[in-house]
Amino acid sequence: MEVSPFRGIRYNQRIVGDLAPVLCPPFDVITPEQQRLCYENSGYNAIRLEFPAESREPTVDPAEYFPPNRVDRYQAAAITFQQWLKQGVLQVDRVSSFYLHDHHFEYSGKKRVRRGLIARVKLKPWGRGIYPHEETFSKAKSDRLQLMRACRANFSPLLSLYQGSDQEIALKLAEAARGKPMIETAVPSPSTGEGAEVHILWAITDPEIKREISQFLSSQPLYIADGHHRYETALNYRQERAQAQSDFFDSSVIASEAKQSLTDKGAFQYVMMELVDFSDPGLVVLPIHRLVRGIAPSILVGLGEQLRRFFVLESLPLKADTCHMPSDSCLGVLGLEPGLLVVLKKRQGVFFANMMPSNRSQAYREFGGSILKHVILDKILGLTSKEDVAYTVDLKAACQQIKEGQYQLAFLLNPPQPGMVQAVADAKDRMPGKSTYFYPKLPTGLVINPLG
Repeated sequence: MEVSPFRGIRYNQRIVGDLAPVLCPPFDVITPEQQRLCYENSGYNAIRLEFPAESREPTVDPAEYFPPNRVDRYQAAAITFQQWLKQGVLQVDRVSSFYLHDHHFEYSGKKRVRRGLIARVKLKPWGRGIYPHEETFSKAKSDRLQLMRACRANFSPLLSLYQGSDQEIALKLAEAARGKPMIETAVPSPSTGEGAEVHILWAITDPEIKREISQFLSSQPLYIADGHHRYETALNYRQERAQAQSDFFDSSVIASEAKQSLTDKGAFQYVMMELVDFSDPGLVVLPIHRLVRGIAPSILVGLGEQLRRFFVLESLPLKADTCHMPSDSCLGVLGLEPGLLVVLKKRQGVFFANMMPSNRSQAYREFGGSILKHVILDKILGLTSKEDVAYTVDLKAACQQIKEGQYQLAFLLNPPQPGMVQAVADAKDRMPGKSTYFYPKLPTGLVINPLG
């Protein structure tokens, strides 16, 4: 992969002041309530670029929404983006940089720091130095493509992982972090609304250090952790732009070699990523649990016996709507026995391989989410409608929805280890969609990547 510095677009702090009120979460985790709060936080909040509202709302000044003539939200984002550039709210950095980002947060009562490097990565098809680890859904890709067409920019970075065996690079990043940061701000945690996440950003501009970092990272395979939809969208966008450019050149007298060179150097050939070492102590991967309804009463009554064909079942009491899965468990189930967590452990002598597609890897077959999908949801429950399955990372929310009867069952998964993510990707396979939640999400608004 070609990993390079770039001239990022950043907020002008002389105009917007502290960046805390202008940052927002990435589009895929923004709830309607969060969207409303982001609009109210600041007239310059990045929500207006990343995930603009569909229409005017009485709780927000209409002047901060769309222009008088009715435009769709993608056009609205493009208009806002251009206005902020003209007004100096957003400015292009004068020197190409790698942007070192320390993300401070708290998880399970422990303070952590995840260190990432924001860079521009040249797009390549899957399997050619870049690897996905889970399936994607087409709706999100369509939405992001329309935004990219309208704005010609990446507003939020993808999160990707690399194997940082070269300690020299880690030392160079540590050295850069001893300098004066260009940004340091604390924002309430988007996940809980409490506590604070601190973002510190440095620009690495030294030509020799940039060359060494680029040389090292360009020799490493990269694994998409969060942002599969956006990467596939960027591939589609690149194809559109390259085709349009080729059509234009075909009508000119430019030589074919020159056409290819100009196309290859286009900014649309790249996507913005934040690169994190697999061994980074701040790398936290959470499971995404499944909430299920639409199960026929006759099937639900006999579910326990059906599960015993494949698993050893152990019932544990629930305490204050919290669940603690034993380390040797495969899955947990809420709703099967009132007030209890039913833990499923693999039964000795039972093999799940013959219940899964033959083209799946061994790493895929050992993953709890795969067993849940193929053995329980497909084979035992026979669920066919995607509308009957919901997803959550919040255990308390899962407990509450089962208690209130909104869903019949909640299937709880163990946290996927980064090594499992790498093993599935190395096997050129993908976990079921929504298998991993890399916590916390990267913010939108620290750096913007222009696509020309």
